[in-house]
Amino acid sequence: MKFSKLVLAALVSSVFFVSCSDDNDNNDVPLGNYDNGALILNQGGFGKGNASVSYLSDDFVTQQNNIFSLVNPTITLGDTGQDIGFNGDLAFIIMNISNKIEIVNRYTMKHVATISVGLNNPRYIAFSNGKGFVTNWGDGGSPSDDYVAVLNLSNYSTARIAVAEGPERIIADNNKLYVAHQGGYGFGSTISVINAMTNAVSTTIKVGDVPNSLEISNGSLYVLCGGKPSYSGTETAGSFVKINVSNNTVSSTQNFPGKSHPSNLDIADSAIFYTVDSAIFKSTLSATTLPTTPLFTTTAQGVYGVYSFAVNNNKIYVGDAGDYSSNGKIYIYSTTGIFEKEYTVGIIPAGFYFN
Repeated sequence: MKFSKLVLAALVSSVFFVSCSDDNDNNDVPLGNYDNGALILNQGGFGKGNASVSYLSDDFVTQQNNIFSLVNPTITLGDTGQDIGFNGDLAFIIMNISNKIEIVNRYTMKHVATISVGLNNPRYIAFSNGKGFVTNWGDGGSPSDDYVAVLNLSNYSTARIAVAEGPERIIADNNKLYVAHQGGYGFGSTISVINAMTNAVSTTIKVGDVPNSLEISNGSLYVLCGGKPSYSGTETAGSFVKINVSNNTVSSTQNFPGKSHPSNLDIADSAIFYTVDSAIFKSTLSATTLPTTPLFTTTAQGVYGVYSFAVNNNKIYVGDAGDYSSNGKIYIYSTTGIFEKEYTVGIIPAGFYFN
């Protein structure tokens, strides 16, 4: 089945200036600048049209919710925030169910443009060769209409590149795009390679089941595959695949034990981080075996399944969707696993984007 992080939820919008977990000081005045910090995209409830963006400064002193609406009070962000991509001074906010992209100045959040044509179930965005590339699932009932939309960044017109079912994460490297196919209504196990000069698929690479995360470091593409879930009827464990981007061949594959389903790969300073349920694992690019003991778990904070995750400036960011209908939480840890801070954000914190 086509599966994604689309969930039913409802959002009570509110705006906070907080330090740590203090949610009592409401303020509805835009900060003016949202640099030197993280933008947190909150999905909102499926079908509710209440996605939002939060901000947290790098020094963790200033936090504010609902910043898109504060700066642009006459514009509704939309239904199901999926991804944010930075290109120069602009942030492209992908709205999955609204089938649009809201473009804002990434530092002020002031609205620039809306792209509402050429998109059908858009998922993730990357930039290469002066163009934007957006994965699209198309009609959920069709396994053959999936594509990557190519954005002309001068006039925001679009073209299409047909790809296999269920294109999700996308990452750029030297005029090439790598697209992970989680599979949609089925379960994918391939990476498409797109030539950004010709807007055509040049090859496909076989990896593990359900690739969910992509990172590029030191001339290699690292792919974290979650494996098929138990409800698939043919459950498989995850795997960690290394690909040589010079020739697009698989260099190595490490299989996870039992029925482990890893996700949320991030690479920072040659350290590899990923999650399995509530556990955060850390390894190195040179490691030939997977760690057996987690760096730490998030259960002390009541997080039993990490929804979003990032590592930046020697801090680990964890997003908790909670009950999927109330405002979510984000938690900050040191890269040694020490819990430091907690903040309330919007419904379903889906991603961290560092300004």
